[in-house]
Amino acid sequence: MSSQVRGGTRWKRFALVMVPSVVATAAVGVGLAQGALAASFSVSGQSFKVSTDKLVGHDFVQYGSVATGMNPEGKNGAHAVAVSGFSDATITNMCQSVVTPNLPFGLGTVTLQLKAGTDPKKPVEATNLYLDVAELDADAYFENIDIGVAAGAMGKPGIQAGTEKAVNPNGFAQRAKTVTLTDVKQTAWATTAGTFKLSNLSLRLHSGTKECY
Repeated sequence: MSSQVRGGTRWKRFALVMVPSVVATAAVGVGLAQGALAASFSVSGQSFKVSTDKLVGHDFVQYGSVATGMNPEGKNGAHAVAVSGFSDATITNMCQSVVTPNLPFGLGTVTLQLKAGTDPKKPVEATNLYLDVAELDADAYFENIDIGVAAGAMGKPGIQAGTEKAVNPNGFAQRAKTVTLTDVKQTAWATTAGTFKLSNLSLRLHSGTKECY
């Protein structure tokens, strides 16, 4: 399934927002780690795809929430998401892609693709990681799992700070001490982390559609 896109995107917006995304991600990660920024933000009008060979996370929590923001036309949008949280995680061979169609000047469709952690000995490392997921396919292995926990009683890392209003504290949730996901393919609206270490980082712009899967 193609990433969900609402309408066209102006080239200036694409150039100013998408190209410096790695720098912005690093700055946000540092700010969150130092407590300088709130974790809540408006999501863009475009979902993105992420694939990875393996994700190992600790203190896993999962609950329902709503990601809100503006679409490319500036209209309000809201998306039901399953939030997956980890106190820390390692990610092997991560790929992230977002497709922007209908660019002017004859550019047509352009895909931004980011890869990291391609060396199994140097995986991506993250702390206080939260993923706002719309779709997920993977093989999953859980240790010490509790299913049907109230979202407000999950324990660490708990509900993402700054998003409490979008979560029913009495709603369904689950937690596990450790989770291992392999052959992961997901569509997401947002990723937030306190720290995010991207080893062997590679960012490329491709003409046409070149998604991670």
